[in-house]
Amino acid sequence: MDIQNCCAFTGHRPAHFHFKYDEQHPDCVELKTQMKSKVLALIAQGVTTYLSGMALGVDIWGAEIVLELKKQYPQLLLIAVMPCETQAQRWSIKQRERYYNIRAQCDEDIFVSHRYTPECMHKRNHFLVNHAAHLLAVYDGGGKGGTAYTVDYAKQKNRNIIIIPAECDNKIIDFWEAR
Repeated sequence: MDIQNCCAFTGHRPAHFHFKYDEQHPDCVELKTQMKSKVLALIAQGVTTYLSGMALGVDIWGAEIVLELKKQYPQLLLIAVMPCETQAQRWSIKQRERYYNIRAQCDEDIFVSHRYTPECMHKRNHFLVNHAAHLLAVYDGGGKGGTAYTVDYAKQKNRNIIIIPAECDNKIIDFWEAR
């Protein structure tokens, strides 16, 4: 895998957003539209491989956007990079069906650990950054959590970080001002 032609997704879980799991909410629709726009810009730059950590929220949305765009751009590859084989075990039936439907359409599945460990999420996030020159992040600028950790690690690795500011507490936080 040529990391120069590769982009990974990172971002918050649905519960973090004010619209929670309501993907029909205008703000969620707009967020997905912004994500799609950024992916299209990356495609125009020759980025053809996309890595999704397959977590609920931004990771799943990113994967679905790539799958939709594969109809128009068949050269695109989608790789599911999961922390462990039991990632979706405790999700609702509907969430698991969505997860497995996406995985069935991926070009490759990668598990960084066979079973859950306290480190497997960080290992997955490291894998994403280590194997992609670009990171598309939906991020509220906060200093804690998996998204913050992944963005910070990408900065350390001098990756091209594309931030879509996330709404937090009904206020948009500009990532670069928050740091």
